[in-house]
Amino acid sequence: MAPTVFYLSPLPKVGDIAVLDGKEGHHAATVRRIRVGERVLLGDGAGGLADTVVVAVEKNRLELTVQSRSEMQPPSPVVTLVQALPKADRSELAVELATEAGVDAVVPWQSVRCVARWEGPKAIKGVAKWRSTAAEAAKQSRRAYIPDVAELHDSRAVYALVGSIVARGGIVAVLHEGATSAFRDLPFDSVPEVALVVGPEGGLDDREVAALTEAGATPVVLGPTVLRTSTAGAVALGALGVLTSRWTQLPPDFRDA
Repeated sequence: MAPTVFYLSPLPKVGDIAVLDGKEGHHAATVRRIRVGERVLLGDGAGGLADTVVVAVEKNRLELTVQSRSEMQPPSPVVTLVQALPKADRSELAVELATEAGVDAVVPWQSVRCVARWEGPKAIKGVAKWRSTAAEAAKQSRRAYIPDVAELHDSRAVYALVGSIVARGGIVAVLHEGATSAFRDLPFDSVPEVALVVGPEGGLDDREVAALTEAGATPVVLGPTVLRTSTAGAVALGALGVLTSRWTQLPPDFRDA
């Protein structure tokens, strides 16, 4: 059985004592009731992992001895999800599923047809929720990397992002039910970077599709069925795991001996 994962940055060196307190310490000591002698996997959220053993437990705090360290290399190609804001009840679900499926970065997008509107303080709160959701989903799926969640983008900022990714030699795939090209036919395994653009519940506005295409993106159809905006990104990431080498890297073997 694999040990529980918690995040701590920076990670101590092998042989040093790591202190897990604050929110993570509370969850470990009070909620999970982890005890002395148990193994815990610590991650810094940026690829670093430490296999540790608990040596002391207090209320909302653990002390752990670092037994070994490892560094996970980021997957290739790197994948960014440009996610149009879903309705409230599915907003965090889109981020959670994409994180579990391995996304590297998420860009919240206020597209034209979004029912949800993030403005002022609501935008700050929304981004914070997505970042918290990404961190929790990364922990649940024992990821070495916590996906970066960008600030809210409007369409103009998304078009600029698409242009920069294409200029770096990447591919931007716009998941669109009206497209004539197939997702699987794009040369994903020969590029360093991929962006997936997912529209809102009402679909992408034709002007947005045209502007994305002009910026260098390729509209593609993912499969024979129409997916919800909250699930499309995760399904595309699963397909990329098979179509590229992203799923060939195995996690460190930190199973209990």
